[in-house]
Amino acid sequence: MLGIVTDWKKYLQPEISKEYFQRMIHSIDSQYEEKEIYPIKEQVFRAFNETPFNETKVVILGQDPYHGPGQANGLSFSVPPRMNIPPSLRNIFKELQNDLGCPAPRHGDLTKWARQGVLLLNTVLTVEAHQANSHRSIGWESFTDYAIQQLNNERNHLVFILWGKQALKKSNMIDQNRHVILHSPHPSPLSAHRGFFGSKPFSKTNEYLLEHGISPIEWCI
Repeated sequence: MLGIVTDWKKYLQPEISKEYFQRMIHSIDSQYEEKEIYPIKEQVFRAFNETPFNETKVVILGQDPYHGPGQANGLSFSVPPRMNIPPSLRNIFKELQNDLGCPAPRHGDLTKWARQGVLLLNTVLTVEAHQANSHRSIGWESFTDYAIQQLNNERNHLVFILWGKQALKKSNMIDQNRHVILHSPHPSPLSAHRGFFGSKPFSKTNEYLLEHGISPIEWCI
């Protein structure tokens, strides 16, 4: 499995070296040979490679990768340019339009956000085709928790966007004296109407960044 090439490598090395992580990676490597696993191997750690540790400004937490063919591209909520936009992402774009007046994007590729310092991190980094949550509780959560803790400990004035109950569970590892948490219901069609719409995460993020002398994100795609 191809690894991490940015400064994240230094910060994650203690966790990567642990026995559980090595055992998990060996198991997933075997599954790539026997089953259909998403995303492709080269994109498993893409979130860390698109958004270096010391350039991270915002963290948007997802759960596990899309499990349909060709959808997962290593960034939470994102899909490759020619894929149909999934329902949750379509709702994110609706809120983006309502919040900042951005035109509705014609594709669901969020690479532009990642390259501006938005870490699009799933808590689980791989999944078996058509089997949502199939790689849950095999070790990924410990690894991504460690990544969040490193950001919390080593950086200041980050924005953590936590959508839904699962993401909110990560709030207990974030020091809110040094960072800000923006939480709302998940953008899924099942819950978006309960408070995701109207939550204005994009403008609130930029307000916080500007307050702390950090350049804002150009959210329009």
